[in-house]
Amino acid sequence: MVARKTARVGTTSAPDRADDFGKAFYALKQIFAPYENRLHVIADSREKYYLETKSRSYNGRPLFFGAAILGRSYVSFHLMPLYWDPSLLKGASAELQKHMQGKSCFNFTSPDPALFRELAKLTNRGFALYNRKNLL
Repeated sequence: MVARKTARVGTTSAPDRADDFGKAFYALKQIFAPYENRLHVIADSREKYYLETKSRSYNGRPLFFGAAILGRSYVSFHLMPLYWDPSLLKGASAELQKHMQGKSCFNFTSPDPALFRELAKLTNRGFALYNRKNLL
């Protein structure tokens, strides 16, 4: 007799979860794409995408702007302008804020187009802040 594994309702298999993580990572990485020409890409791998300013605007060193990082438990989206000016979050949906971890990080386990569009707008406001402060 062959034992069968049955999936429990509400669980995701490892391959499905990896696929969701991969899709979320790719979508979050695409949020930063419009800013690549004005920022410096420090890391661009299958697990990490990291951007910083081109100018040495903070203590003689480039300034972190943002990152998408594929981790074990979630995919994180880091946006440093939120740390500099938390008021950028004004008007952010309660649903997006549920995904916040700390002051400038959002965690996801699957792609969410509506929330990612909201993050794209937030990223645009953050880029404008860096531009206004001559940090690019």
